[in-house]
Amino acid sequence: MGPASLQEDREQEKECKKEMESYHFLLEAGSQLESTLQQVTVPVSMKEVGGYIQKQVAYLSGGRAEDSSVIITLPECSAFSDIPEEALAKVFTYLTLIPRARQPGVKFIIILDRRLDTWASIKTALARIAASFPGNLHLVLVLRPTSFFHRTVTDIGFRFSQEDFMLKMPVVMLSSVTDLLRYIDENQLTSEFGGTLDYCHSDWIVLRTAIESFAVTVKDIAQMLQGFGSELAETELPDEGKAIEYLLESHTDKYKKLKDAIRSVSKEGRHLLLSLETSGKEDDSQWDVKMDWETVQRLLAQLRDMESAFDGFFEKHHLKLHQYLQLLRYEQSFQEMEMCLEHLISQERELSVSVDSLVQADQALKRMDCLESNAQDVMARAQIIILHGHQLSASHHYAMALIMQRCNELRHYCDTLSAALKTKHSSLLQTHQLLLFLGQAQTWCDDGAYMLANQLVDKFQCKEGAQAALKEIERFLEGGPPLLSSGPDVLVIEYEAVITPQLQAQIGETFQKHAAVQQMIQNRQASLRKLADKHVRPIQLVAPRPENPPRAKSPLFSPKHGDGLKFTFDISLPGKRASRKSPNPRKIEVMHDYQESRSCVSYSLEGEDSPDLLKRHVMRELIETERIYVEELLSVLLGYRAEMDNTALSGLLPPILRSKRDILFGNMPEIYNFHSRVFLQDLEGCLEAPEGVGACFLQRKESFQMYESYCQNKPRSEALWRQFSDCAFFQECQKKLEHKLGLDSYLLKPVQRLTKYQLLLKELLKYSPDCEGTSELQGALTAMLDLLKSVNDSMHQIAITGYEGDICELGRVLMQGSFSVWISHKKGPTRMKELTRFKPMQRHLFLYERALLLCKRREEHGDGCDKTPSYSFKNCLKMTAVGITENVKGDVKKFEIWYSGREEVYVVQAPTVEVKMAWLNELRRILTNQQKLLRDEAYHGQMVGHMQLSPSLSESKQQRASVSSEDTESGRSSPDPQPHSPKHQHNRRSWPGAPHSVDICEGLEEWSGGQDAFHPSDTEEEVLVSLSPGRYRVLADCLQNGPDSITIKCGDVIQLQCEDNRERWFVKNLSRREEGFMAAASLQQILADNSRGHNSRLGDPGTRKARKLSSP
Repeated sequence: MGPASLQEDREQEKECKKEMESYHFLLEAGSQLESTLQQVTVPVSMKEVGGYIQKQVAYLSGGRAEDSSVIITLPECSAFSDIPEEALAKVFTYLTLIPRARQPGVKFIIILDRRLDTWASIKTALARIAASFPGNLHLVLVLRPTSFFHRTVTDIGFRFSQEDFMLKMPVVMLSSVTDLLRYIDENQLTSEFGGTLDYCHSDWIVLRTAIESFAVTVKDIAQMLQGFGSELAETELPDEGKAIEYLLESHTDKYKKLKDAIRSVSKEGRHLLLSLETSGKEDDSQWDVKMDWETVQRLLAQLRDMESAFDGFFEKHHLKLHQYLQLLRYEQSFQEMEMCLEHLISQERELSVSVDSLVQADQALKRMDCLESNAQDVMARAQIIILHGHQLSASHHYAMALIMQRCNELRHYCDTLSAALKTKHSSLLQTHQLLLFLGQAQTWCDDGAYMLANQLVDKFQCKEGAQAALKEIERFLEGGPPLLSSGPDVLVIEYEAVITPQLQAQIGETFQKHAAVQQMIQNRQASLRKLADKHVRPIQLVAPRPENPPRAKSPLFSPKHGDGLKFTFDISLPGKRASRKSPNPRKIEVMHDYQESRSCVSYSLEGEDSPDLLKRHVMRELIETERIYVEELLSVLLGYRAEMDNTALSGLLPPILRSKRDILFGNMPEIYNFHSRVFLQDLEGCLEAPEGVGACFLQRKESFQMYESYCQNKPRSEALWRQFSDCAFFQECQKKLEHKLGLDSYLLKPVQRLTKYQLLLKELLKYSPDCEGTSELQGALTAMLDLLKSVNDSMHQIAITGYEGDICELGRVLMQGSFSVWISHKKGPTRMKELTRFKPMQRHLFLYERALLLCKRREEHGDGCDKTPSYSFKNCLKMTAVGITENVKGDVKKFEIWYSGREEVYVVQAPTVEVKMAWLNELRRILTNQQKLLRDEAYHGQMVGHMQLSPSLSESKQQRASVSSEDTESGRSSPDPQPHSPKHQHNRRSWPGAPHSVDICEGLEEWSGGQDAFHPSDTEEEVLVSLSPGRYRVLADCLQNGPDSITIKCGDVIQLQCEDNRERWFVKNLSRREEGFMAAASLQQILADNSRGHNSRLGDPGTRKARKLSSP
């Protein structure tokens, strides 16, 4: 049993449970109705005693005594003695059961009217009453005979027999009706006894007959409902649709018939109620009528309840059958569709895409088209079934989960089939294209051989004939298939997905044939040129320059040339120059291992001063070097990267190197695909229109971003190369390729090419003054310079170490460079004057969109010339709390960066004024954008605050809010306590980082020290605290960096307890009443002091304000 069957069984169980709940409600309503029927019906019916009741042997008039005893009247009846004992007992039982059913334990009083009878008759009647009366007989009132004789006999007889009768029942002998009124009220007596009770015996018989008939009918209806409900509950669901349809039809017919019977009974009950209401209104004292009305009313109500329960049960059962029929039909449709889809999938699997000829490919494509057409029709029908399933689910079908599962299965079948057909169709089209090309190539080779065979040798003897034949051959070569010039390996790479051994053999045969024909053509051309040259009488030796210089031979094709050329380009840009500390700035060497005559174009032609001609020469060089670049990349990918999968060389390749192929080569395949398929074609299209090359670069500007990924991976690639450079695999590949240079030289080609573009664009721009496309050329040059800058910055950024946060959250890196930096800290009223003690520190600054990072450059990786720098993170300044002062006295290359309202001041010395201005411009742009955003958010609050300030106070704050741009001489300047003049105020320029720094900024610090304080030093002036148990005041923030660590803020007082074996101290934060562990390195940073030999321990006489070394 599968998951679908289990799901279906669960849904059926849920639905059956709901149906059984409705069935239990029906049974409960039937039980209540049956209980009521038992109370109101009597074992003896009117039909059994109807004849004697009609003869009025005895009757219930409805009267009652004062103690609510029911009165049964036995009127004068000449045939009383003829009634059998059994019949008389039934009559008494019937008459007594009616009141007892309504009121159990009720008492009875019999009025025996014998005024016209004899004592013998009275004696016999009393004896039969004593023997046959079944109820609680309270009293027998006998109206004795009225004639004197019979009355006297009766008195005497009763006196002698009184004890016998009194033992069995209380008997009172009455002389007249007047005596009767002493026991029973006259309104409880009928008119024959002088009372006012209205009683019609025939009407009573009709009413009792109707009540009993209604009760029997209700009982029958209840039994029918229960029986039909049981039949529905016990019905087993068939597995055929026709059987379910028959069940639905038969059950519906029975339901309609039962509903008609219920309506008929309800109508009968309402008529009966109306009759009882009429009788009750005529005589309100008839207690029996009221009881009968209540009985009928209760039966009708319970019948309605049972009908309602049955309706609910039948509705659920009918819905279950209907939904089961829907599910059965849907499952049948699903199975049929599943078979169709599986058949299509099997056909798709049987359809082979391995074809060896163009005819087979055409036939396979036709079969594929036919299969796709059939699949579209079947999948359209499947979509209709899926839509039907969603409609069933929307109608709250009990098997909704199963139906949705079927819909998902169908959708999965369709998606799988569609994807497989699409893949095979694409493969067939690609195979067809390859076979078509191979056929064209074969035809071209045959045409070439035919052309050579048809050329008449006798016509070659003259110069014109030889030249004509040469032109014919050149025209034929121009019409050759373009892929033949790329070689079989390129073709195999391009059609790698569909290549089979047979196709590979065909490719080899085609290229062998092409090589043979090509050799024949070259031989014929050589002969024709010799014949053409015999007729030339040279008068002056002139070295002709061909219009199209020969392409430089790729390293793939065994170059045999002299020493390569080397060009060195500095990748540094304005604002990114290396610091004086680094004597060897980062450079990129561009090496070309092809001959000089092939890497440039001779300009020794007439009209060399023409800008258009020079521009064309530069354009040709751009295209020619682009072709060589593409061939070099291809040689690396085929000669090294693809050979890693060559089983013949697997023994020479370390296994770990195969898994790190993407690290060694980076995204070079992506770069090759872009240049070979896109950019080279774009450049070739600009050969005759060089003015369009700028737009070509701008159009592909985003694609060049792939070089950034390549350059970022370059350090890892170089490290991997250094580790395996002596591997025999690389030596074997280099030997096969006949490369004079190793793989590492070719892995540098993308970086070299990137620098070459901007040089060529500059040349084009130089020869294109005020020409069409000049603005695009300038934009292309700017884009390439920006790309170089971005690559350069990212290369430095990835070398940052020690930064614990996510560096991506700081935004894009905008600038980076090395500077000399002096740091000053200020806390409260005290100021630290440190310049007399320390030389400037060398810091490498990284400017991001949201922060400024200060790092220390370290030479850590590699040996000798292979050393690569890394940058150890020191501090992070959020741009929201940064301000700048553009000029500092004493040096035009200095500027100030102050942080948190001058709590920290960084005096930065740039290597040149140009670098300083570039950084200031970028910092101003960031701070201006921040101020605009903050001004918009706080405009309303600032307006209210300014209105509350007095003019003098506002002016004072305005003066304190900026720092003078006048030269601040180190060692002599001090804050100016005097208010500035308006003129002076106008010359002040500063850029606060955030509005809250306005109120606490009070001017420059008082720097001291001689001129030698500004000389760079390679030593780091960082004095770390020697930790020992005791109390300390924290001088910097330190956030929680672990589950058992704590957060410490600047100014908190902490107590060091002890150090564990993991170099962590147990720390108590006395200010915040917290405790936890902190690393010793973190404590040394937040407790470090600018003065050598001092720390921030409380109670030490040399305690000073500490310099913050960690991130804020």
